[in-house]
Amino acid sequence: MPVIDVLDSYLHYTELGAGPVPVVFLHGNPTSSYLWRRVIPHVSDRTRALAPDLIGMGESGKPEIGYRFADHARYLDAWFDALRLDRAVLVGHDWGGALAMDWAARHPDRVRGVAVLETFLRPLRWSEMPPQGAELFRRFRSPEGEQAILVENMFIEFNLPFGAKSLTPADLAVYRAPYPTPESRRPMLAWPREFPLDGEPADVVAVIEDYDRWMATSPEVPKLVMAVDDGVGLGSAEMVEWAVATFAAAESVGIGPAGHHAPEDRPDAIGAAVSDWLDKHGLLD
Repeated sequence: MPVIDVLDSYLHYTELGAGPVPVVFLHGNPTSSYLWRRVIPHVSDRTRALAPDLIGMGESGKPEIGYRFADHARYLDAWFDALRLDRAVLVGHDWGGALAMDWAARHPDRVRGVAVLETFLRPLRWSEMPPQGAELFRRFRSPEGEQAILVENMFIEFNLPFGAKSLTPADLAVYRAPYPTPESRRPMLAWPREFPLDGEPADVVAVIEDYDRWMATSPEVPKLVMAVDDGVGLGSAEMVEWAVATFAAAESVGIGPAGHHAPEDRPDAIGAAVSDWLDKHGLLD
């Protein structure tokens, strides 16, 4: 798989297919480009499909940075520029969805469409979190977070299998491999502390408010919000309905029963939804 130098490090990425319109798949925490392995074939037979490992994750480099949202956006920008990606369609899950909408909002002349699922459609309140999720994320933001994530490797050993019921031991081993030591797991610790809850962290909330404004005022860019059955938190029916009502040129599609890490549970449904949406709007022309 290709690797490209970006800033003071490097990003590993998957690339399949060929065509004038790149479709870029962005993962979240604690996954990697491996998340998209069974989704990408639904589009790579017709166009160029790419999926990077975010900085510090997967097989990408692990520079000494804070791994905050702004850091990820900076390295991702450098990756887009190094590969000279324009007229791109972005597909994002979890934090990858937030990074996709943020990149699109800051590069409106380089994006053709945005499709997301189980992501940060708007800032949240603690009261909107499922009780178990709220308890976990309060723990992650406390000093206990270091023990849970850095020492116990909780995001890999508990959160990921909980949110991806069809994950096999071999698949879990792939996700586990980049994080053999507590120090290597710091990117996974940083992400839950970036959750935009009750106005904090203020800079992350501002980013989401900025891309929400762009998503609501860009009717020339088709948008797709994919929804799992009986979604909660980020993927709740209320959240999806809000996004479709608020974002310009937005539509939603159900992908069936799945956990939070839906590309593991429903890859064919997601691939078909993205493929149909691309065709409907002529985004690969």
